[in-house]
Amino acid sequence: MEATEIKIRSRLKIYISIIIFGLFISGVTAFPLESEMAYLVNNSSSTLQQWLNKVYIAIKTTNQNFPFLSYGTDWLAFAHIMLAILFIGPFLNPIKNKWVIQFGIICCLMIIPLALIAGNIRQIPFFWQLIDCSFGVLAIIPLYLCLSNIKKLETLNHYEIYL
Repeated sequence: MEATEIKIRSRLKIYISIIIFGLFISGVTAFPLESEMAYLVNNSSSTLQQWLNKVYIAIKTTNQNFPFLSYGTDWLAFAHIMLAILFIGPFLNPIKNKWVIQFGIICCLMIIPLALIAGNIRQIPFFWQLIDCSFGVLAIIPLYLCLSNIKKLETLNHYEIYL
């Protein structure tokens, strides 16, 4: 393996590790929502205080009266962890698993309409919808860099897939 290929593969591992870490953390932190929200309410700036308190009361009340509804959030957390595991494929073999990176880019793009449409329907404040959109905007950066580097790797190895 020549120096250029080693450099490209190293960059790919860094970019993919960022995605895996982000998805894993998103998943793990979706389980203890009530305690996380209690912490945020007690330790946040006054600008967010009202919104965070409203969310905390909703989660606490729901958990007290309908604890089974949090099972849906548990599945959301599980899905994030499974998606993190999915990215191990391109971490190990980026060319063969380029489709995972392309899938990730599509997911990032789809965050924006979901956040803006569902956020509006569910009465999420617009500033919070923008925060949700930012996850897609930020995550697409390392994914795009991955795709770009995979293409360089394919060119270097004279590798093509015909679909």
